[in-house]
Amino acid sequence: MAKATFAAGCFWGVEAEFRNLKGVTGAQVGYIGGNTANPTYKEVCTDRTGHAEAVEVDYDPAQISYGDLLKAFWELHDPTTPNRQGPDIGSQYRSAIFFYTPEQEAEAKASRDALAASGKYKRPIVTEIKPAPQFWRAEEYHQQYFEKHGMAACHIPGKN
Repeated sequence: MAKATFAAGCFWGVEAEFRNLKGVTGAQVGYIGGNTANPTYKEVCTDRTGHAEAVEVDYDPAQISYGDLLKAFWELHDPTTPNRQGPDIGSQYRSAIFFYTPEQEAEAKASRDALAASGKYKRPIVTEIKPAPQFWRAEEYHQQYFEKHGMAACHIPGKN
């Protein structure tokens, strides 16, 4: 088993999309990359903790590669908008990849560079690629939010 962590805007939709991938064995939403220990959703929403809303993905590399997870990540959001996704604005909605190994770092940077060179976007990709610090699990009511509330999607580009 392996772990990957991605921030791509509101974590509810991102979690749901990753959970649907064959080879993903689990996903949890939480906060990462900031300066507040054990933050709450209310604190993160103030845009003063430095944390991003993120999804920690557990996966089986024999069934899905890190490269496939990166491909899904890039398709789930607009990596050219700093500190926002759709109507959500603030640093907690930034685009970021948090890596756990040098191999993940290299693959993340290579995928970002390939996407930038593809010409898909007119603006530069602003996605942060950083070592994974402490991941703080979000409150239970945020976990599998869509399933708990009978929702199918949120405002993920191209998904609704």
